[in-house]
Amino acid sequence: MTDTLKKLYETNDLGREELVYLLENLTTEDKPVLIRYAHETRLKYYGPKVFMRGLVEFSNYCKQDCLYCGLRASNKEVIRYRLTKEEIISSCQEGYALGYRTFVLQSGEDYTYTEQILIDIIRGVKQLFPDAALTLSIGERDFEVYKNLYEAGADRFLLRHETASKELYKTLHPTMSYENRMKCLKMLKEIGYQVGAGFMVGLPGQTAVHLAEDLIFLKEFHPHMIGIGPFIPHSETPLKDEKGGTVEDTVVLVALARLLVPDALIPATTAMGSLHPRGRELALEAGANVVMPNLTPVQYRDKYELYENKICLNDEPAHCQGCIERRINSVGLQVDMGRGDHLNNPVRK
Repeated sequence: MTDTLKKLYETNDLGREELVYLLENLTTEDKPVLIRYAHETRLKYYGPKVFMRGLVEFSNYCKQDCLYCGLRASNKEVIRYRLTKEEIISSCQEGYALGYRTFVLQSGEDYTYTEQILIDIIRGVKQLFPDAALTLSIGERDFEVYKNLYEAGADRFLLRHETASKELYKTLHPTMSYENRMKCLKMLKEIGYQVGAGFMVGLPGQTAVHLAEDLIFLKEFHPHMIGIGPFIPHSETPLKDEKGGTVEDTVVLVALARLLVPDALIPATTAMGSLHPRGRELALEAGANVVMPNLTPVQYRDKYELYENKICLNDEPAHCQGCIERRINSVGLQVDMGRGDHLNNPVRK
């Protein structure tokens, strides 16, 4: 296994069978080597910087019915909410005053926010903060909408591919299409967005072969951002009784993603911190270099429940920022409050 890990570190490439073998046979002794290689790769490309993004979860309505998600349309226990344009901009203003220069606007697939409403929000944020980057995470739309949102000023778009296995995707997403998901990702890249893909670790039915397919997809698609987190069962979903993913397995996948796509921006997710007191630190040590503290107004945060027992629901933005800075420093890394663009995507003019 040592030779395989060294090859991955030196070439940033492994074949499908090699990845499956690695995932199935990685030992306790191998993992520190993998993590060290991932850490060194991150330092080579981005240095010790960890980029801070301010997250605004502006709607928990969703038209889709994904089996793992607490916001799924069939969950009647959710208290739904929508932020107004003014509330969204106010959240960004608070973040800007704290030093954030990237804002992530995230929601379920909520078509009440029409193309024009979204354009107005984007323009409102960018007019106030022209030096800040704006990331959208709003799900699937058509090409023209994506293009018009980009032209209005959106810089980045997060759309996890969820799984690169068509069969597994179909079992988890009864209202969605694998083909359309992949089409959306390609459209976003074609338009010019910095694009984020990613997947969950520990999904029911997921195997080492599926995870190898995810990694190969990331290597070939080469997204600018890669989000990887553990599957955490939600009590109001069909998967409520399933076993969840683990922090340990997720750390391995984060490290492998860093080595296969060395220039990617990879977040240490809140889900990791929700499962383990040092979950985010473990991801940072394994090559992650982004964190996304929450700027959503506190009264709405517990309603944006993709999974249960989410951390930091009652923390004010300034407290979140201070806490995560200390965590970043504790693993020998440094906070960067700048835009944190991808290496090969200079700031748009």
